[in-house]
Amino acid sequence: MSERKVVPTNCRFCGYQCGLMATVEGGKVRKVQPDPSRYPHNAGIMRGCRRWPLITEVMDHPQRINYPLKRVGERGSGRWERISWEQALDEIAAKLAGLKEEFGPEVLATSIGGPHTTFWPLHRFLALFGSPNNMGIGQICWNPGIWANTLTYGWPVDMELDPEGTECAILWGVNPSQSDNSLFWHTVQEFKRRGKPLIVVDPRLTGTAQEAQLWLPVRPGTDAVLALGLLHVIVQEKLYAEEFVQNWCHGFERLCDHLLPYTPAYVEGITGVKGEDVIKAARLYGKSTPACLYSGRGIDQLGLNSFPTHRALAILRAITGNLDVPGASHLSEMPDFIPELELELSEPYAATSPRSVSQEKLLLQSYQGYAKVREQTMKHKKRLPMRYLTSAHPHRVWKAMLTGEPYPIRSMIVMASNPLLTQADTQLVYRALKSLDLLVVLELFETPTSMLADYVLPSAGVLERPLLETKAGVANIAYGGDQAVGPYYERRPDYDFWRELGLRLGQEKAWPWQTYREALEYSLSPLGTTWDDFSGSGLYYQDNEYLKYEEPDEQGKPQGFATVSGKVEIYSELLQEMGADPLPSPRSLSQGNADFPLMLMSGARFQPYYASSYHQLEKLRRLHPEPIAEMSPVTGEKLGIEEGSLVDVETERGKARFRTRFVPMCDHVVSVEYGWWYPEMKASEPELGGIWLANANLLTSGDFDASDPLVGTWTYNGIPCRVAKV
Repeated sequence: MSERKVVPTNCRFCGYQCGLMATVEGGKVRKVQPDPSRYPHNAGIMRGCRRWPLITEVMDHPQRINYPLKRVGERGSGRWERISWEQALDEIAAKLAGLKEEFGPEVLATSIGGPHTTFWPLHRFLALFGSPNNMGIGQICWNPGIWANTLTYGWPVDMELDPEGTECAILWGVNPSQSDNSLFWHTVQEFKRRGKPLIVVDPRLTGTAQEAQLWLPVRPGTDAVLALGLLHVIVQEKLYAEEFVQNWCHGFERLCDHLLPYTPAYVEGITGVKGEDVIKAARLYGKSTPACLYSGRGIDQLGLNSFPTHRALAILRAITGNLDVPGASHLSEMPDFIPELELELSEPYAATSPRSVSQEKLLLQSYQGYAKVREQTMKHKKRLPMRYLTSAHPHRVWKAMLTGEPYPIRSMIVMASNPLLTQADTQLVYRALKSLDLLVVLELFETPTSMLADYVLPSAGVLERPLLETKAGVANIAYGGDQAVGPYYERRPDYDFWRELGLRLGQEKAWPWQTYREALEYSLSPLGTTWDDFSGSGLYYQDNEYLKYEEPDEQGKPQGFATVSGKVEIYSELLQEMGADPLPSPRSLSQGNADFPLMLMSGARFQPYYASSYHQLEKLRRLHPEPIAEMSPVTGEKLGIEEGSLVDVETERGKARFRTRFVPMCDHVVSVEYGWWYPEMKASEPELGGIWLANANLLTSGDFDASDPLVGTWTYNGIPCRVAKV
């Protein structure tokens, strides 16, 4: 009889990696349960999570990809043959070598997405191969805030919502009640129970907004105007931290002049938020110290207005004295361990003057922009992650596949990503992927994107490989742990794929670690700890320090901030030098027209799914069986639509079908669910798993020329649309 043992390990059904105890027998996981010994807060979080109890089912699900597959029919025909890993790697390497010889190293692009794996091995391979064309969703998730806060403060910040110490909190464009069920959501609920003022900014009365003392239902795309309105009130009523502003803020006088037009009445006319509520929110935040201002993915998706919103919020934190103080925020630190920046070999590669497809057009999200900002962060000996913040603009990648401009991209490797669902303009993505000479997909389950692939390779998933999350190197934290079992069937960790492919393409000297576990142990080596020691606790961090700008430098003077002026740059000298707006300046956006009179929000998430993942699981599907379009009862009545009706939502780009749900939210706005497809439908052309039915990205455009010129952010929230009952 095989030995039964209990192994500490981690979930990976979202980015939080909750601690688990896995009961293992005969090389299989028989049972999982929360592990409060390593992460004491897990038990409360996991009580409300519907995903982790299904881990054993997912590990041996009949729809899992277990063996390497090679396409034998036409692309999208659904005809495959099982092959060995060695054959797959040999053929992929030979094809890439031929394409590189014919077109140059830029011929290869990659697509990444969610938290299913670690991305530095992919970036390391690309650096050695010579391609700058790694692509993801950074322009509409994470990057805008990282860039804006770094330009303002000299480094990114982490928010602190402490139910005991924080006196007021603003949650802006974030809905933890649905998006993650994390410790943060439980913290929000505890903060509310203590009776302290909670302000939520969101067009919808989300589960998070229902907890708020004050809900500000901002019209999609107008968040920057609202933020400037709050600043207007705080400046006019002198609610700012006068001593901090005088000593540590650059450009405050210019800001005061800039804010004059943003009166509460003007803000109400643009945003739909009542002027009296603008004043109330500004007073609650300005008079409460410390106060937390926590922004989320919602404002990363406002196109031309994402970056101005982040900049305005960064200024709002600073002038109220809520920067680098307990209970409000802290300036993060680089890791004590080896950061991804070094593991991915970014800096040596950047010295070769890479030519990204979007390099010449973007002021920040480019190797040139990164280099300018690096000059400032190095004043404090800090370096931002590079590959994420120089990633290629997806629209330019798809166009290069179809047109060969500015050079041909003829191959793509997709990992932990499903661009047919998760990238804007599905029709364009479809045509681009169909045109390729080589498409490789590393996945857990079949997806619409994998249905178009030449090779589909089985990735090791939850509990089958070690995990290490490090926030990409912008903070001094690492969490994760060891695998519970070896990969089932012929699944392999994604690290193995990149290393083996690299060895076949002449990269032998750059892959000294035979296993992913060895590579992770190397990355933690500066801490003087082994991987086993780390896995025992599953967490490394240092206590936050505050007021770091006052600490003495080598000359004994306060070190200040890693910016051009050495202060918080309300007026950004670096943006001025680049020819961009040095103060946040919102753009006027379309509020609809006769043909498309409503405004669309296209990124709503609902539990129990995680983006486009886990629709195969029947237990989750029963909980949430259909894709949802939310609107206010007033909007539904004006359209002659009853709650629960099937409707077609249409934009200039396309049409998709949803089931209506009436909720309190802005009138004349429709919010549709993101990431929906139908795994039960045919896994081949023309159905492709129902990709053409209820996919929110049939309605969107990631057009490069209409994107933000700094970061490349395109518009997901605030698109003219119309709705018709089916």
